[in-house]
Amino acid sequence: QVQVVESGGGLVQDGESLRLSCAASGSIKSINVMNWYRQTPGKQRELVARITSGGSTNYADSVKGRFTISRDNAKNTVYLQIHSLKPEDTGVYYCNIEVRLWDGFSYSYWGQGTQVTVSS
Repeated sequence: QVQVVESGGGLVQDGESLRLSCAASGSIKSINVMNWYRQTPGKQRELVARITSGGSTNYADSVKGRFTISRDNAKNTVYLQIHSLKPEDTGVYYCNIEVRLWDGFSYSYWGQGTQVTVSS
């Protein structure tokens, strides 16, 4: 019922920028928390950014100052603006949302992931 679609990844050079988008659709009462994770094959998946319904944000130390998370509630969309990309930022970036459905309960949904590759 709930779908999460990501876009914006690609192949870029060291120091360039990208903006990732994640749009949620379906019968959603409200979106409480939206997160961005990243995972490199053979490495641990990590939480890189989080934004709450009130607009509070949190970032992993490794991306602080370079990544900015934001949301457009009218579009049920979360963005991740990335500047000064480094080769170590390479990985699959996943959008995760915590939503409240009309049954009164909260659920977690994941996007399919979008690949970010930073060349040196």
